[in-house]
Amino acid sequence: MGAAAAMFLVGTLAGVSGLVGAYPIYGGQAVRYLVASVILLVITRVLGLRFVRMTRRETLCLVGLTLLGLVFFNVCVVESTRASGPALVGTVLGTVPLALALAGGRPAPRLLIGAGVVVAGATLATGLGSGTPEGLLWALGALVGEISFSLLAIPLLPRLGAIRVSAYSTTLAVPMLAVVGLLDAGTGMLRTPTLSEALGFAYLAVVVTVVAFFLWYNSLPKLGPGRAGLFAGLIPVAAIVTGAVLGVAMPTTYDLLGAGLVVTGILIGLSAERSGAKAAVRPSEA
Repeated sequence: MGAAAAMFLVGTLAGVSGLVGAYPIYGGQAVRYLVASVILLVITRVLGLRFVRMTRRETLCLVGLTLLGLVFFNVCVVESTRASGPALVGTVLGTVPLALALAGGRPAPRLLIGAGVVVAGATLATGLGSGTPEGLLWALGALVGEISFSLLAIPLLPRLGAIRVSAYSTTLAVPMLAVVGLLDAGTGMLRTPTLSEALGFAYLAVVVTVVAFFLWYNSLPKLGPGRAGLFAGLIPVAAIVTGAVLGVAMPTTYDLLGAGLVVTGILIGLSAERSGAKAAVRPSEA
């Protein structure tokens, strides 16, 4: 399923980020989105997808999606990690399935139960975070960004489709992240990457951005935010798997138990009936 694959790929970011950890963080993010936007714009041209003139509401949604769901989200994750380490922000982001289930309208009881189980599993897999009030505030900001990434895309997908939403948002994110990079590191925000950094950025741009964004936005209208949000619980599971594959860290008993709870919660939530409101926006790629 596309949503599951998308969130799993996003979860591999943690393991791969070690390859680019020494690169100026926001300059690196700008490079990542620049490469992704070029690829996506080439794909739109190859597929013959015409530029769509957006309404004022759609333009505001796109700007909000980019500003909150991409730029603000990345800043909050970085700053929360700097202030308190990765566990706190990972735990807060583990509540995404429950937040999207509530935001999707009137969720079925089984969907809420499933989302709750996913949250519990993701929290257990991530590790109960602790840290400073500053770190918590940044983590809550990251949660807002992650929710915005999905909810603000829903009005755009019927006319633009998954590829164009991905292309337009990543393109718009580049100058925004460049400004953040200049404020954070000045002209040192960019330098020539090493071979391992170049490979890391290539993976982040192609797999975690181009492929994952398309799969997520292609699945979101079909599942609705509540059901799609369940798969966000796979992010820490993917981080565990990636760490084990790369030999960075072997999963503990708590990691495995958390992963099992996530899978159980997803199955419970997906067994809930979809309401007509959730089911069905069908994006057009014409």
